[in-house]
Amino acid sequence: MSLNDKVVLITGGTGSFGKKFTEIVLREFSPKKLIVFSRDELKQYEMNQKYSDPSMRYFIGDVRDLDRLKLAFQGVDVVVHAAAMKQVPICEYNPFEAVKTNVFGAQNVIEAAMNCGVQKVLAISTDKAVNPINLYGATKLCAEKLFVQSNSYSGENATRFSCARYGNVVGSRGSVIPVFIQQRELGRITVTDERMTRFWITLEQGVRLVINALDQMHGGEIFVPKIPSMRLIDLAESIASGCEVSTIGIRPGEKLHEVLISRDEARSTVEFDDMFIVQPEFPWWGSHNLSGGKSLPEGFEYSSDNNSHWLSSEDIHRVIKDEQTEI
Repeated sequence: MSLNDKVVLITGGTGSFGKKFTEIVLREFSPKKLIVFSRDELKQYEMNQKYSDPSMRYFIGDVRDLDRLKLAFQGVDVVVHAAAMKQVPICEYNPFEAVKTNVFGAQNVIEAAMNCGVQKVLAISTDKAVNPINLYGATKLCAEKLFVQSNSYSGENATRFSCARYGNVVGSRGSVIPVFIQQRELGRITVTDERMTRFWITLEQGVRLVINALDQMHGGEIFVPKIPSMRLIDLAESIASGCEVSTIGIRPGEKLHEVLISRDEARSTVEFDDMFIVQPEFPWWGSHNLSGGKSLPEGFEYSSDNNSHWLSSEDIHRVIKDEQTEI
């Protein structure tokens, strides 16, 4: 879907993803308007100093506020929903707040989009939503289900809702790389478990996935990119070669390995060269026109420890350099 001459709004637009999305959209498209919707006026002010394109608009608002969303969505063609509480310990300590933002906020975005006649809405999700063991993952799983099945409310020819799901993002808030860099100065790196693996994706790759998904979506799909895995111990050793490495044990709410497609989801998933697409199991709102994909084998699971694509030492050093650039 070309974003030329479209009115595009991104919730949580002052976050890491939102800033990269803005950068790429302004560079490669000519949107009629690009609206940043977020709560933080200072971040909006700082973003406005960098992105002063005449198409830019900045709306103060919270996804918990349905009335404000309805005002912001007037005349909007495309919504990218990136607003969320995502820090695992903070969500656990503030569970009601996590539900209000990640679940009720998702419902509000859906209702406002249908009320205002938005054409397409794409929600950003996470590998933590697959087989969740913490509240953050559980809220994002619930949000995914809301976005997929809300297509049944909008009918055959109205607003369409889909999701993009991916793993750890290089350059995002909360990344472990700045922690390792800081620990390097002390000569001692701490890892939770030497066996731990994670999926890795750059901010730019995440934005490209979202733009591609907006083009391909019919409603109800979950778009999952094919991305590499990395062992956390390899990352630690690349950042702080020669430093002492201490294992401190897996933290509460943390997995040893992450999953992007579960075995049960794989039955309704089709594979393409660069991504997987999880198709809706209850598409009451109409047929889908996906073509060219292939079914996955019985028992397939896309997990960070069984991935066929791993980051090399050179790739890891590039990841570190890219993150320092984003920071």
